[in-house]
Amino acid sequence: MDLGAQSRRWAAFLEQHGLSSEEAAQLLLDAFEYKNLVKHTGGCHCGAVRFEVWASADLHVFNCNCSICTKKQNRHFIVPASRFKLLKGADNLTIYTFNTHRAQHMFCKTCGVQSFYIPRSNPDGYGIAPHCLDDGTVQITITEDINGKEWEEAVGKHKTIRDMSKP
Repeated sequence: MDLGAQSRRWAAFLEQHGLSSEEAAQLLLDAFEYKNLVKHTGGCHCGAVRFEVWASADLHVFNCNCSICTKKQNRHFIVPASRFKLLKGADNLTIYTFNTHRAQHMFCKTCGVQSFYIPRSNPDGYGIAPHCLDDGTVQITITEDINGKEWEEAVGKHKTIRDMSKP
């Protein structure tokens, strides 16, 4: 590919950031595809499970009072599956399901931390635990209580929750 006059800028960019051409192309594609989003990274306590997720720097976090969220203090924000990437630890995850078995509560086999899960409300996305994100990328956290004890009614009345996992 002939970059013409841009070839010097491209070479300087690669050198300055220590990137291969493929890594730089991925960075540019991500910046275009995930415009106005931030790449957050995070994981479990022991580090066996690591992930990245593209989401706003301002997080809309749900505080659910259903039985499992109450016991685990599971506060989470929802993203489309296409914006989530498991970086390592797939073999170190175990899954717990109950009741309808639609939600997949994944946690680290070593330290027991649930960094993310597949929520019943959004089986095409992920619920991410904001407290499992690495420091430095979250600007604001807005928390919304949701009545998970009356799950069907609460999700049915909520205007946006089902759309949060749509790209």
